[in-house]
Amino acid sequence: HVQLVESGGGSVQAGGSLKHTCSASGFIFSGCGMGWYRQAPGKEREWVSGISTSGATTYADSVKGRFTISQDNFKRTLYLQMTSLKTEDTAVYYCKAGRRSGSVCVMYWGQGTQVTVS
Repeated sequence: HVQLVESGGGSVQAGGSLKHTCSASGFIFSGCGMGWYRQAPGKEREWVSGISTSGATTYADSVKGRFTISQDNFKRTLYLQMTSLKTEDTAVYYCKAGRRSGSVCVMYWGQGTQVTVS
């Protein structure tokens, strides 16, 4: 069964840290970019960070310098290390990753994990 399984959300005080993990089941990361998104209550889902097939990382201005995206292809896992958390980081966080099928990427979403910063 092809899916992405997330873990690592939770509640933390402002200034604290959390690490998200997104594990692939049924496929391997291959030739497609990956990323993290979040959705706060009453808001649309927004992009947070991405990592390209070459390993280049990008971040939304709101998290730059505080969040770090990384991947372990052997473990088929994507990570998001979050530090210096702010109340405005409160949201459900989703990972997105995929596998190449011919010339296209078939992308999948994780189930989402809640992060609450107080």
